[in-house]
Amino acid sequence: MQSAPEQQHQAALVGRDPEQVRLAALLSRTRNGKGGSIAVLGEPGMGKSALLAAATTGTSLRVVRLDGYESESDMAFAAVQRLVTSLHPECETLPEQQRRALLVASGEAEGPPPDRYLVGLGVLGLLAAASNGHGIVCTIDDAHLLDPESLDALAFVARRIAVERVAVVFAGRDEAGLADHLGGVPQLALTGLDTDASVRLLNRAAAEPLPPSVALAIAQATGGNPLALIDLAGESLVHELPDLGMAGEPVPVGRHLEAHYVRRVRQADQAVQTWALLAAADSTGNIDLLAAAGAELGLTLDDADRAEVAGLVQLSPTVRFRHPLVRSAVYNAASGVDRRRVHRALAHAADRADLTEAEAWHAARGVVGTDEEVAARLDLTADLAARRGGLVSCARLLARAAELSPPGEARAVRQVGAAEAALAVGAAHLSQRLVEDLDEESAGTVTRGRALLIRSSLTLLRAERDGVMSGAADHLRAADLFHGLDDVREQDALLRAFDRCASADRLMTGVTQAELGRRMLAGADLDGRWSVVLRGLAALILEPYDTAHPKVRAAFDAVLALPDDEIMYFGSVIGGLGAYLWDDEGRAAGLDRAARAARDRGALLVLDTLLWIMALCEVYGGSLHRAGRYVETHREVRVAMGYGDANVPNVAVMAWSGEPRELVEAVADGAGAVGFGGVQFSGIEGLVARDLADRRYQDAYQRHKPLVEEPFLQVTPIWYADFVESAVRSGHPDVAQRVAQDLASRAAVNGMPWCEGAAERALALVSPDDEAEAHYLASIAALHKTLAETELGRSYLLYGEWLRRLRRRREAAEQLRLALRHLRHSGAEIFVPRALAELEVLGVRTDEVVNAEAAPPLELTTQEHTIARLAASGRTNAEIAANLFISPNTVDYHLRKVFQKLGISSRRQLTDRLNA
Repeated sequence: MQSAPEQQHQAALVGRDPEQVRLAALLSRTRNGKGGSIAVLGEPGMGKSALLAAATTGTSLRVVRLDGYESESDMAFAAVQRLVTSLHPECETLPEQQRRALLVASGEAEGPPPDRYLVGLGVLGLLAAASNGHGIVCTIDDAHLLDPESLDALAFVARRIAVERVAVVFAGRDEAGLADHLGGVPQLALTGLDTDASVRLLNRAAAEPLPPSVALAIAQATGGNPLALIDLAGESLVHELPDLGMAGEPVPVGRHLEAHYVRRVRQADQAVQTWALLAAADSTGNIDLLAAAGAELGLTLDDADRAEVAGLVQLSPTVRFRHPLVRSAVYNAASGVDRRRVHRALAHAADRADLTEAEAWHAARGVVGTDEEVAARLDLTADLAARRGGLVSCARLLARAAELSPPGEARAVRQVGAAEAALAVGAAHLSQRLVEDLDEESAGTVTRGRALLIRSSLTLLRAERDGVMSGAADHLRAADLFHGLDDVREQDALLRAFDRCASADRLMTGVTQAELGRRMLAGADLDGRWSVVLRGLAALILEPYDTAHPKVRAAFDAVLALPDDEIMYFGSVIGGLGAYLWDDEGRAAGLDRAARAARDRGALLVLDTLLWIMALCEVYGGSLHRAGRYVETHREVRVAMGYGDANVPNVAVMAWSGEPRELVEAVADGAGAVGFGGVQFSGIEGLVARDLADRRYQDAYQRHKPLVEEPFLQVTPIWYADFVESAVRSGHPDVAQRVAQDLASRAAVNGMPWCEGAAERALALVSPDDEAEAHYLASIAALHKTLAETELGRSYLLYGEWLRRLRRRREAAEQLRLALRHLRHSGAEIFVPRALAELEVLGVRTDEVVNAEAAPPLELTTQEHTIARLAASGRTNAEIAANLFISPNTVDYHLRKVFQKLGISSRRQLTDRLNA
């Protein structure tokens, strides 16, 4: 009779053709230079581990194995640390930032806590480096037991593999949200063997062949579970299964198998049972740690040997149970007293071995009720996890520390700290549970303020209408709780109130804009580092433009002077202050630096928000092509994180990109329905632009008028030029004159070319013909000094239309051609038909104009175009890889394809071709 491991290995091959084919295809692609990933999901006993072993046996690829362990599940980057150790030589070849991130995450170096996605990029580079010449397969068994940081990093790698000779294969049960963590990774669900394969396997495992009817009933009763078939074949339980299977439904095999293993354990003597329990409680397989803990319990290695003879464990090279169900049966069958006793022994052994995290983990499971001393040790371990970038592990450890803490302020502080850590990495469910369990009466004032901010942030993440709209008011209430107790938190809450105000826009509830401004001004009087910024934001809200301008400028300069690790969190402030000042170049430079900082640190959640803001800023004072590129990059970042589409669509970009009006209106209304007024009203303004492009001036005026009559902070003035155009063309000259003069007065104060260009265009529209031309020319001259190419194209368009009406046909055609060129170059295609219509009136053959202005299509994919653009700007392959969260090998592969498609051979030629 074959051994159980051999039989289970065979089980993986019997009736597993589809799964074998998919794994074989993946390994074949990897050998041939194009890897990939797959997640094998199945219940206990379905042969996941054996399938991995069968797939990689005899392969010419290098195989690196990572297993998940329960006791490491709260140890941040534990699996990554094991991978780095096994591939340490290759680690030295990585870019410094990635290498440093891996070493800090692994606990081998000190440094700023790395974001888990930067660690993921480092792991991708590590595996790519290790794959050179032969290819590599990374198999992760029991993936559901991995620590969350390692799982996120490895899932990131699996989603980003493109042309590397790297394969990543996960195997695990769909527990702890494993399938969600592996979003974007192809998944293969293992089911039971078919009836014929089940009967063959059963007869191989049984002492003697079973009657066909009995074997058939057993196969049906077990649902084809290979481990059940093997391990139950020789049991008396076999004789019960035919009757159990008569109903045609599989029996709960896990329960029967656990009972089977419990019986096997209880046949051993007490020392073997205790040693098995010790191993089940540890689950790391560290033989030295188990020996030390066993000695404390009076056990010897002879007891371990007898546990192996009994078929419970395997001792070489590490201690492993023959199946997770064995470990589960051993552990669950023990009494709580015995489990706590072995955990205390393991904690003492880990302490002597300076294994701080393991000691805290076991100590926490060795106590009943509360224990402040153990809670404090978990606190320390949580701090270690946070310093390595493991915020989810930090949250879990602090949550357990809170459970062990006596009721009072210390317990509340730990709960809130855990909720904050979970929220920082988007673990909303964990964060919600922690704040819901908070005892408000025992929490101090500052702790209650922190909890209030967490609850407010959660409503934003879940898009809860009332919470989104009251977010600014919630932040002011939190600031009041911090007042006089924590100036730093008070000022930070006030800064974030501005962000929440921008999100809700005119839908904001619980506080008025003026009340917000006055509270910010009061906060600016504190002796804190954000006083200048708060004073500028307060002035933006409360003061006339001429007196507010210098304070807002000081605030903007202070934000732009922030170090990289801080400026990346100020995207909405940069966008808001830059728009108020009409400083298109300063705004773009600040946002670009913030985005670079987020990329460099792998902070994809931060980058996700920044790219959304950058796309919106390009709509007003930039280029629609750049806005589109930011939207594409935003989508790519979300894919890298395992998400789908944007949680809040960029409706303004949709409107300007020519999406159907009905769709834009529906999405804008949907955003407003959940409280995101900023998104809704930017979509309305986008539809105003569509109305203007289609010469529907009365519609544009009626759509725009309510927004202008109820102005919102810095947003409304950047729409004034559009409003003037709709007002003039729909018969409201007095309204247009008033708004144009307001815009001109702002331009006189700020002296910015973008504002001057918009103001001069507005003045041209309200001026008599003998004055209008000077304003048009001034608008064009000013906008040539800016990044606002869309606005430049529109000024040319209006000037050309004005010239045509004055019958200056040759000059009109010249200006309209320039309009068409700039509108096309900026991506403002919605205005192109209007320009072409004007040219047709002049008798110009528009097909010739279109052909003359249109560049030949590049025929590049989105990713190829992005890589080509970055290469043309002078970025190296390594820099491009870091920007796009892919490997340098992938960049090189795509660049070679770009060169082939464009028929070029150098980056200099690439620059010329893209600019053609």
